[in-house]
Amino acid sequence: MAAPSRLKILWPAMVALVVSGAFAGWRLAQGGWDPVALAEVGGLYARGDIRGSPGYDGQFAYFIALDPAPARVARSLDVPAYRYQRILYPLLARALAFGQAQAIPWALLAVNLVAQLAGTWALAAFLSHLGLWPGYALIYGLWVGLVSGVGLDLNEPLAFALIAGGWLARQRGRSSLGALLLGLSLFAKETSLLFWGAALAADCVAHAGWRRWMGLAAGGVAFAGWQAWLWRTFGQLGLGSGGAMATPFEWIPLMGFWRIGTASLAALGLFSLIFGPTLLLPTVWGVGASVAAIWKGDRGAEAWALLLNAAAIVFLPYSTFREPLGLVRFASGLVLAVACFAAVRGLRRPLNYGLFWVVMLAMLLRA
Repeated sequence: MAAPSRLKILWPAMVALVVSGAFAGWRLAQGGWDPVALAEVGGLYARGDIRGSPGYDGQFAYFIALDPAPARVARSLDVPAYRYQRILYPLLARALAFGQAQAIPWALLAVNLVAQLAGTWALAAFLSHLGLWPGYALIYGLWVGLVSGVGLDLNEPLAFALIAGGWLARQRGRSSLGALLLGLSLFAKETSLLFWGAALAADCVAHAGWRRWMGLAAGGVAFAGWQAWLWRTFGQLGLGSGGAMATPFEWIPLMGFWRIGTASLAALGLFSLIFGPTLLLPTVWGVGASVAAIWKGDRGAEAWALLLNAAAIVFLPYSTFREPLGLVRFASGLVLAVACFAAVRGLRRPLNYGLFWVVMLAMLLRA
């Protein structure tokens, strides 16, 4: 590939890296350039102080990276099995830091910066292969749920970078590499199951060669074994609706969203104004478009991925809907699924509209 072509694919990834790095740098400056501040460590779990701050999710990756021994780190995790199942990110950071405690916070940041760069590049290459403008990859690279993950030591940037890489590998006919990357994504964050399941469903329906779907199945078997180990070690599966104070998944569509009104009608109105056009409408479109595509015989992985990710938002628990940052983090899957689905079907309108998601970065001003 000529140098100009490489640059055409690379520039969206560089923009994503700059924006994510700027957010992380802003947070570092706020925290006195102490990289531990990115993890939002709270006294409740760091010291067991019941009057201390609960902190935020990034602290659990930090604690595991510091000391991955289950018996010792469990006391610092709100729901041990749920947090420990996301083992890949903290272990990568620990390996990069050579186990040195002072280097681990920087390693957590470095892993996510590289992941955001790589994930955006993978989507840009995916789009370019289909003859589309690589700049549409900014839909993913500048999505607030992923940019926030870089500056808060969260698992999403790595998980979705592996998914994007797996999708690109499958597009290029490298099914074994795609299966490996999708399998690894399961150990970065369990919501990757939606993309792994979509790829497996597509391969089974298409009667792909046994080696193709067996590679994906192997990743699922490994993840099932991991869940069994978590059960044996912590007394419960890692899969669940969230950490401490999480509510169950809903049975009635979007009931988790409407429950916000039971706490405050004003809050429901504000959430409707912000997330109605940016998340709820795309979710409804995603369900309808994917079902229509599958009904018409398009049973490719992108259609299944859009259906599964959109449907997952429909039944999200109230505890996720009531937390704006948690909601946009979960919606990262919808964003990537919309981009891939629209790309393979040549739907430029959803891609053009998707660029408006960039304005959601305004949420970070309060992070």
